[in-house]
Amino acid sequence: MRSTCCLYVDTGYLLASAATRTTGTSLRSGINVEYGKLVKALITTAEALSGLPVLRVYWYDSATNGVPSHLQERIGELAKVKLRLGRFGFNGEQKGVDLRIGLDLVTHARNNASDVFFLVSGDDDLTEAVEEAQVHGVQVVVLGVPNAEDRPHGVNKHLIRAADDLHTIDAALIDGAVIKIDRHAAPDASCPAAESPTPAPKPGPAPAAPKPTARTPLDVANHRSATPVPTPAPPRPSGVLAYSSSTGSSGHVMPGYDLDAHDSTIEPVVDRVLSSFLESAGPAERHEVVAARPSIPRDIDRALLIDASEALDMDDLDEGVRHRLRAKFWELYDAR
Repeated sequence: MRSTCCLYVDTGYLLASAATRTTGTSLRSGINVEYGKLVKALITTAEALSGLPVLRVYWYDSATNGVPSHLQERIGELAKVKLRLGRFGFNGEQKGVDLRIGLDLVTHARNNASDVFFLVSGDDDLTEAVEEAQVHGVQVVVLGVPNAEDRPHGVNKHLIRAADDLHTIDAALIDGAVIKIDRHAAPDASCPAAESPTPAPKPGPAPAAPKPTARTPLDVANHRSATPVPTPAPPRPSGVLAYSSSTGSSGHVMPGYDLDAHDSTIEPVVDRVLSSFLESAGPAERHEVVAARPSIPRDIDRALLIDASEALDMDDLDEGVRHRLRAKFWELYDAR
């Protein structure tokens, strides 16, 4: 067989990192992706770095019950692309994707499928699979998505140490395939302005209201006796209700949230995710979010967790931080 290279693409990492570069947050719904152009960009990068033709692009993503969506089916129909799907877990997190990538890396290395493996991911969970694939004589190179400073975004240090090399995908190629969605942007000046509605005629002077009849002392006494006495509202709890994003179960008060040491970092993270959603969402999407309350849609919740994990430099967020993120989301949503 002739020498070739292969691409192993963790779609969650690729799109979250591209969205962060484009919008400042990992929310995937905030970007529009030309997948054909994006796949060509990856192939161009791999072939330029290795000097070898790409044998195949393995595209790893999650799907509901492992069944591909219409978009995923279209991606799988692209030339040289092999669709490999995991599933969403009970809590909305992807399951089986890392395992599939790791198994494929090792199996393909044993079978001498290619000479160079390009891994588009930043996940530490793939470190051992990379090392095992290298035992069988292949080179494993990590391809990172450039951040705003054109440095690899979100690649774990353990994965960097295990890989044979680390390269960054050409920023121009990413920018040419990923575009920010903004439904509320100012209209293009070249487009004809909408016709102004014909102004309604000014109304004439309103007829004078009839003068009220004089009230007697008996009328005043009767009015006072009929007026209900307002009942004071019960005091609000000092805690913050925090809800699960996946089950929609009733919330519970997490003590000490008002003094959470991470609040100064959590609020900007939530604000960026919420702003990206509001800029890209139409009325139907906004209605779905409100209708699902107190649950938070899966893609928004995932973006909150990814961005907070990066901002707090925590690989695994504890339940206190997760609850605070979700509570802060609704707090800022109501404030908008």
